[in-house]
Amino acid sequence: MSGNSVKRERGGRRGPMGGGGPMGMKAEKAKDFKGTMKKLLGYMKPYRVSMIVVLIFAVASAAFSIAGPKILGKAVTKIYLGLMDKVSGAGNGIDFGYIGKTLLFLVGLYFISAIFSFVQGYVMTGVAQKVSYNMRKDLSQKINRMPLKFFDKVTHGEVLSRVTNDIDTVSQTLNQSLSQMFSSFTVLIGVLIMMLSISWLMTLAAVLIIPLSIILISLIVKKSQKYFKSQQEYLGHVNGHVEEIFSGHNIMKAFNGEEKAVEQFDSLNNTLFKSAWKSQFLSGMMFPIMGFIGNIGYVLVTMLGGWLTIKNKIEVGDIVSFIQYVRTFQQPIGQAAQIANVLQSTAAAAERVFAFLEEEEEPKDVEEPADTGMVKGGVEFKNVHFGYNPEKIIINDFSAKIKPGQRVAIVGPTGAGKTTMVKLLMRFYDINSGDIFIDGTNINDFKRNDLRDLFGMVLQDTWLFNGSIMENIRYGRLDATDEEVKEAAKAAHAHHFIKTLPEGYNMVLNEEASNVSQGQKQLLTIARAILSDPKILILDEATSSVDTRTEVLIQKAMENLMKDRTSFIIAHRLSTIRDADLILVMKDGDIVEQGNHEELLAAGGFYASLYNSQFETSEAS
Repeated sequence: MSGNSVKRERGGRRGPMGGGGPMGMKAEKAKDFKGTMKKLLGYMKPYRVSMIVVLIFAVASAAFSIAGPKILGKAVTKIYLGLMDKVSGAGNGIDFGYIGKTLLFLVGLYFISAIFSFVQGYVMTGVAQKVSYNMRKDLSQKINRMPLKFFDKVTHGEVLSRVTNDIDTVSQTLNQSLSQMFSSFTVLIGVLIMMLSISWLMTLAAVLIIPLSIILISLIVKKSQKYFKSQQEYLGHVNGHVEEIFSGHNIMKAFNGEEKAVEQFDSLNNTLFKSAWKSQFLSGMMFPIMGFIGNIGYVLVTMLGGWLTIKNKIEVGDIVSFIQYVRTFQQPIGQAAQIANVLQSTAAAAERVFAFLEEEEEPKDVEEPADTGMVKGGVEFKNVHFGYNPEKIIINDFSAKIKPGQRVAIVGPTGAGKTTMVKLLMRFYDINSGDIFIDGTNINDFKRNDLRDLFGMVLQDTWLFNGSIMENIRYGRLDATDEEVKEAAKAAHAHHFIKTLPEGYNMVLNEEASNVSQGQKQLLTIARAILSDPKILILDEATSSVDTRTEVLIQKAMENLMKDRTSFIIAHRLSTIRDADLILVMKDGDIVEQGNHEELLAAGGFYASLYNSQFETSEAS
């Protein structure tokens, strides 16, 4: 497959099954609420006009609804006075014409209020989804710019949780809470003015309960904040664990790891349960508390209203209006409490997203990159030092020079650094010191994309995606025709087995490509590499998953593929190593010997020792 496809290769598993999982992670530090909200507002800045529209319509909707109780109170007073006239016989009784007109007017007011509310909800939904879209796009682009070392220490599920759960939390807050904040503030001010217009004394009685509400809300929010943070954090840990257990399900079953996997899941799930239970319980306490305080307010207002009516300070309808206003006045306070909780959860989610976006990226490409158009394939390693951990160097003073078109076999015991050299060559990792050159040009002087376009790779661990066989092979060169894809498949000796499959080249591989055999998967990746027509070829145990007969066929295809191309071959198969122009023998990160097969055998050194221990059986057979 082409160098471009390598960027999407799956790295080694981490986490509970790979040694770097959430159980070993430290709890996050306290959230920077203000800083996070400031960054979130930055995402909303392009939609200022829409936000102004939302604000205007939220205010208008609240204003029309606020006027209703006052007008209804007038109607109640009219009914009361009509009844009194009827009882005393001094008047015409209830004026149903006035009441009917008033009720129709009220219906009109509430209808207009509902229309305004619908419009502001529609606009706010659009803004929320656009912000979510932009955040997901930025995260996706960020993932492609991240160095591979980041994914060595973070589970796939952790990253997935940022893209799904965390952004969904932010989206829901923007969609539901922002417009609610606008309307709540408007209602609070508007209702206060209307209450004052009825009676300042009753208003004072109603307002006296607010400090008590604020104190209780503050205590609950402060208590629940840490649980919301922990809930969001461990939701990501649970996702990471589940993703890894399912993707490595066969391995887990093969090694009887079910009990351990369940124990780890239970531990993470219990922590999530406790955090979620406490955060939701504390959040749920707000409305009963607000209801209790509100009922105290109703008692005070009703008693005071009755006394003022007896004194003829207010009318009967004003008591009805005022009680409705008190009820409405309590709603923004309760909503403020709810929004405060939601914002805490949002801050936890948004900060996780922003923390990922602020992670260290791969160093930027040079401003004036070298051209790869005339590259022939000469490669030189010069005094290269490297360690995945800077404190633990595993490649020590590595130097080698490969001419264009040479076939270079890299051999050595496990952990000698063979595959690491290939990763350094393609700049998946940057070296600690030294230089790597292609045709005399330092690889740091190329754009990463241009550099990786020079390479085609066939790895021991095959990578195929959910799609048709045709699409999987074409991934090596996206502009290839169907005929070119089939020619590549024939060259890789994959055409025959493809034709025997249901739907042939149009057969869809499932997510893990488990509906074809391991050997067939390898043939497809070889066909992809042949189609990409790279300048430099990397074969990392490329034939290890196929049978002996298929290997013979593949070797013939490889002969054509490697012709006039610089090829790096990491393999233990005797035939491949014998045919190499140059064999680099690695041990503990150093080249201890180099030469061709016959020269190294004649030298009787480390290579000869490897040969005698690994290949004598093959020769005897």
